[in-house]
Amino acid sequence: MRLSLTSFALLCTALAMPETAASAQPAKNLPEHFAYVGTYTTGESKGIYQFRVQEGPGGPTFVSVGLAAATPNPSFLAVDPKRRVLFAVNETSDFEGRPSGAVSAFSIEAATGRLTFLNQKATNGTDPCHLALDPAGRHLVVANYSSGSVAVFRVEADGHLGDMTSFVQHEGKSVHPQRQQGPHAHAINFDPTGRFVYVCDLGIDQVLAYRLDANTGKLTAAGSTPLAPGAGPRHLAFGRDGKFAYVVNELNSTVTAFATEPGSPKLRELQTISTLPAGFTGRSTCAEIHVHPSGAFLYASNRGHDSLAIFSVDPTRGTLQAMGHHSTGGKTPRHFDFTPAGTHVISESQDSNTMQVSAVDAKTGLLKVTGALIPTPVPICVVFVPVAAR
Repeated sequence: MRLSLTSFALLCTALAMPETAASAQPAKNLPEHFAYVGTYTTGESKGIYQFRVQEGPGGPTFVSVGLAAATPNPSFLAVDPKRRVLFAVNETSDFEGRPSGAVSAFSIEAATGRLTFLNQKATNGTDPCHLALDPAGRHLVVANYSSGSVAVFRVEADGHLGDMTSFVQHEGKSVHPQRQQGPHAHAINFDPTGRFVYVCDLGIDQVLAYRLDANTGKLTAAGSTPLAPGAGPRHLAFGRDGKFAYVVNELNSTVTAFATEPGSPKLRELQTISTLPAGFTGRSTCAEIHVHPSGAFLYASNRGHDSLAIFSVDPTRGTLQAMGHHSTGGKTPRHFDFTPAGTHVISESQDSNTMQVSAVDAKTGLLKVTGALIPTPVPICVVFVPVAAR
């Protein structure tokens, strides 16, 4: 769905109206965060949008601040909370007249959350779609989707992006005639120890592991884990204690559970389970995956079925049991994440320009809508940053 400029103006006005728990003016003396929403700027969006969020007994309140930074296709975001820096990919295939996307850095003003542009670097690959900061905050790793490559950048003490320190080009293909005729790096994840970097490559049906030298920023290959032909591994999430890892497979709508090995990048497959309800025959692909902070539940988004699949996690074996599905209230839920308190899920529906707030039942993991949809132009990703104490 595309919105006219008039419609978008009305949506922005609606964001400020105190009508629901999701949009009411926040109360005082409650935990407060800034939320930043990455978008595609192919529609009405102009870049990164900001909200002020408070979490109270009735759920989180989202108050729109407006456009935080005008920048092309900032589809995925990452935060350095210590230096208060926001990083964003610029998911494009042309940057400064050559085939490349870019990555941008912004400083976050402590009291207001205002973003100030620091600098921008070419990623040497097209359509960068995901990024992650290493646990020490010294290097930023970026996945270039269309060209199937990985780039590493040094991060300076003030948050500016430094030189590219490493670049790896993936090779190969798999069985899907349109989506897997070449490599497509789709996600960057550090393991809980920070020793290994895992890259889901949708195009070659593999999760590739690397070691990152903390001093030089160089990537060294450390092995790979195959997925079923045509699965299309997209994103990865670790369990709470790091003993298990879970990969959401975009093309065949499944989640694959793995056991990890201490001190090793190896992943041992345990189970593959569908994210769709039995008997579903429509078109659907997966997008995002997260384990609840409690470690007891796992969620994955379905684009087409337009839902979050809900699973319980066996704490001993790491396997999953399907618990049901929760409608995201909009079309094409590209991403979702938990609020900082872990009590609610925010799901972003790209093709309906909305975000939905749903409460998490701490005992069952099931979800319940708690307020009206939050209008947001082409939302792709949401991240949270604490408001500095006054």
